Amino acid sequence: MKYQTKKKAILLLADGTIFHGKSVGNKEGTSFGEVCFNTGMTGYQEIFTDPSYFGQLMVTTNAHIGNYGTNKDEIESDSIKISGLICKNFSYEYSRDLADKSLEEFLNDSNLFAISDVDTRALVSYIRDNGAMNAVITTDVNNLDAIKQQLGEVPSMEGLELSSKVSTKEPYFYGNENAKYKISALDIGIKKNILRNLEKRDAYIKVYPYNTSYADMAAWNPDGFFISNGPGDPEPLVDAIETAKGIIESGKPLFGICLGHQVIALANGVSTYKMHNGHRGINHPVLNLRTGKGEITSQNHGFAINREEAEANSDLEITHEHLNDKTVAGIRMKNKQVFSVQYHPEASPGPHDSDYLFDEFFEMIQK
Repeated sequence: MKYQTKKKAILLLADGTIFHGKSVGNKEGTSFGEVCFNTGMTGYQEIFTDPSYFGQLMVTTNAHIGNYGTNKDEIESDSIKISGLICKNFSYEYSRDLADKSLEEFLNDSNLFAISDVDTRALVSYIRDNGAMNAVITTDVNNLDAIKQQLGEVPSMEGLELSSKVSTKEPYFYGNENAKYKISALDIGIKKNILRNLEKRDAYIKVYPYNTSYADMAAWNPDGFFISNGPGDPEPLVDAIETAKGIIESGKPLFGICLGHQVIALANGVSTYKMHNGHRGINHPVLNLRTGKGEITSQNHGFAINREEAEANSDLEITHEHLNDKTVAGIRMKNKQVFSVQYHPEASPGPHDSDYLFDEFFEMIQK
């Protein structure tokens, strides 16, 4: 063990429950956010840099984190997006030849505070029973009254608009400008592997800030539109919802993933709601209702769309459902070239069962 003496640390939940641990790297620190857990056995670097996790304290359920180090090519954005890390066993050493640094170095580069030696099995069980809630991780264990007061001032994820915190500030291009297709993508927290999947299907992508209007996105004369994943509550994204309405009205192909799926639902008058503890992992079972085939999927969301309202909407067809709780995992408009899924077909990390959705998008464009 690299550190013989570790600083005491705690995780304090909003309901007053405390879990004990130690600080990673013998650091002092305090971090606030909504506590959530991811059940993936691999992919911690991609998870930590996924913009959809902005503002969240991440609990990793795998017993060992950091054992294969990090690699500069395995990131989903330009920086770590989680607020803090909570794990059982933190590996200071790594054994993978392809790694270019340890996870400790990677976290230090972003000044991210992490705690280990936490009973994550008990913690995850508690979150599953009591729901996702705000929390704080800290080494300031002798000043809990002040920490509790600060925790009480952290806003709830419900009603919180976070896309503006992670979206690009200016439009930019991705891919080969001589590609066959042009895609206008609305960045409300986009992952790099989404762009890679669009590019490898011969697309040149122009990525726009979260509040870009339909007119501005259409001015480039794209062959299709895309609305990305992202963090926070979808309902405050009034600009993105209006943009989605404009795209839908245009009749051009539109594909949405995760938060983009929720925005498309809201543009169709279907409401969203905050889930008890969300879906976060790389082994979530989904049924494709159009083909009858099952898919193992990568998921990361704390909100979902209202199933009853989607079923009652004559313009919509529910195309996918989550097999664990029957939540809506995909929709398609009956009279428009518009579809979306609640999960991540680009994975990273995760299985590639849902890769076909990108192919369907480009088949839609070709028609």
